[in-house]
Parts: sequence; C-alpha cells; structure tokens
Amino acid sequence: MAVTFRRDLYGPDHEAFRDTVRAFLAKEVAPHHQSWERNGVVDREVWYSAGRQGLLGPAVDQEYGGGGSDDFRYSAVLIEEFARAGASGLALSLHNDIVGPYLTRLATEEQKRRWLPGFVSGDIVTAIAMTEPGAGSDLQGIRTTATDRGDHYLLNGSKTFISNGILADLVVVVARTTPEGGSAGQSLLVVERGADGFERGRNLAKIGQQAQDTAELFFNDVRVPKENLLGEENRAFTYLMGNLAQERLAIAVGAAAATEEILDITTRYVKEREAFGRPLAKLQHVRFEIAEMATEAAVTRTFLDRCVTEHVAGRLDPVHASMAKWWATELQKRVADRCLQLHGGYGYMSEYRVARAFLDGRIQTIYGGTTEIMKEIIGRSLLG
Repeated sequence: MAVTFRRDLYGPDHEAFRDTVRAFLAKEVAPHHQSWERNGVVDREVWYSAGRQGLLGPAVDQEYGGGGSDDFRYSAVLIEEFARAGASGLALSLHNDIVGPYLTRLATEEQKRRWLPGFVSGDIVTAIAMTEPGAGSDLQGIRTTATDRGDHYLLNGSKTFISNGILADLVVVVARTTPEGGSAGQSLLVVERGADGFERGRNLAKIGQQAQDTAELFFNDVRVPKENLLGEENRAFTYLMGNLAQERLAIAVGAAAATEEILDITTRYVKEREAFGRPLAKLQHVRFEIAEMATEAAVTRTFLDRCVTEHVAGRLDPVHASMAKWWATELQKRVADRCLQLHGGYGYMSEYRVARAFLDGRIQTIYGGTTEIMKEIIGRSLLG
C-alpha cells in the first residue's frame, strides 16, 4: 500500500525467505486450495512439501532439523504471505507458532528426539486441544481429566473446535490433574495418533476456512504414558499464559496482512468497475471509504510492526499482545465487510476473493481469545 511507511522490520534474509514462501504458495498451495475446500482438509503431501522447503519448525534447533532461529520475524513473513494468498487451509502457524513453543521449551531431551525431527519434516502434524464444549475461552473451566495411575495417566474428556484435528499425529491436551482443577491443577499431556480410546469426531462444517480441518476429539480411558507429560505436572496454566502473547500476535499479524490485501484488491476493483458511466473510484463516497480504510490499515501496520519488534526483543507483554489481537482482527472484519459492499452484488459471489475473505476472516475475532476477553485483559491492567 502506497500510504504505508517503508517497513524497517525485515532484513535481506527475511525477504529471501519471503521469496521462498511465495514460490511455495504458488506451486504447492494455490493450484489445490479449491479442491481442499471441497474436501474440508488439505492433502497430507503438502505438509511434506512444506518440510522440504524449510517452512516447518524455524525455531527448532538445527540438531533436530529445524531452522535454529528464534527470530519470530520469519514466522511473521510466513503468516503475512499465507494471509495475502488467502491460503487458510494449511495451518502452518498453528504448528510453528502455537504448538511449536511448547515442544521446544518444555520437552525433555528424549521427547525432543522423539518428536521434533518429524515436526520439522512434516511427518508429524500437530494440534493443541484446549477448547471444550462447555468451557469456550474459560481455561479454568476445563473438565477433561487425567488421573494418575502410576506409570501412566488415564485421560477422559472431549475437546471441540480443534484445528488440525483430523490430520494431527500429535495433540497437546490440556487436562485437569487434580480433583479441584482450576488454574493450579492442569497439565499438558501429549496424545499420539493411534492411542487406544482416542477418537476423532466429525470434521466440523464451518462458514469459512473450509480447507482447514477442524474436529471434535474424544478421550475415553486413554492411557497416556508418564513419558508424554509435557513440562511439569499442574503447571499447564502458567505455560499457556506464557505462550498466549505469541499466539495472539501471530493472529494479529495475519489479520493486518489480510486487511491490506483485500483493500488492495478492492482499490483495483473500484478503479475498473463503472457505475453511471464512470468508474466507482470517481464517486466521493467510494474515495472516502478507501481513504478511511487505508488510514486505519496504515496505523495498524505501524503498531503491529512495533509489537513484532518488541516480541523479538523479548519485551512484548500480554496487554499489548491483546491490544494487537483485538484491534487488528476487528479491523479485518470491518474492512472485509466494507470492501464486500463496494463490490456490490459481485461481492456476494463465492468466486470473488472478497467473499471468501469475508467468511474466512470472521473467526479471527473469536479464536485465540475473543475480542471481549482481549478487552477484559486490557481493562484489568488499567483499572485493576
């Protein structure tokens, strides 16, 4: 966007990585995405392709085949390019930026050797199972239980809205390990594909992001060996809170890029589309709409880039991450709606990118913590 300041966030290595991501999207994703949307899931082969291109596990130590860099800007590049391509099916950011930190920071040496090489190659697709039918965003309300049985835990419960739920080979499950539960009584258990009693429900039908498999998961007396406890027992809530800032920043980065892309598409459209004998762009109302959205997008981009810089330096706090997530995702929702309106009847046609952006982006203000939760976090920090 011409109105956005020159970005100083990325260096030559990041931009070279961007070229790799764009080439991958053009060759491995774009030709197949419509088919994936019809099937409700991406082909497993694309995960192997992502691994071969070095797009999985950029923060994983080179010892296990990863990129060996904890520079979040590489993840930000990946997120931006996927958002601009409208490639909502392949959940690499979930794998890299949400599940990845739990494995790299909490796993024992034995666990790392067992899981990380496959995590990087695409042989192991991951998911994290927090949300439950009755708990939603309330992590303290989790009811799934893991009972200590000596050399293993007995896991019982269910999860819903789990991204990568159909494809996942390794699921990080949040479960109660004390009778009282709550924030002080939860642990992270890793459940692997094929475990007895671990069942996947239906691939949930969604209004958007239809190529992204989202499933219900059921755990019926699943024996989880003690060797699959991730981190320390009863400390899951602390771990979750520590990683949520990056998760929310990742969502915000994607939201800002998606906003810019759909605005660019709409700007081109109103220049070409005619009404009453002249281009839509000649109408004052249309110019004002574009001007307002472009200004909001530029301001958001400046704030987001600063948040990424703070995160790379280890200084991003939960409050600013919540601000970024709230503002960027709500902006994405508003811009998609306004851009659809500017497309007129064509905006309602699913073949047009703006229609898919409207539907795919709607979840952004919900997952990773709803807008209302983000405001509560910010409000508490200011008012106690």
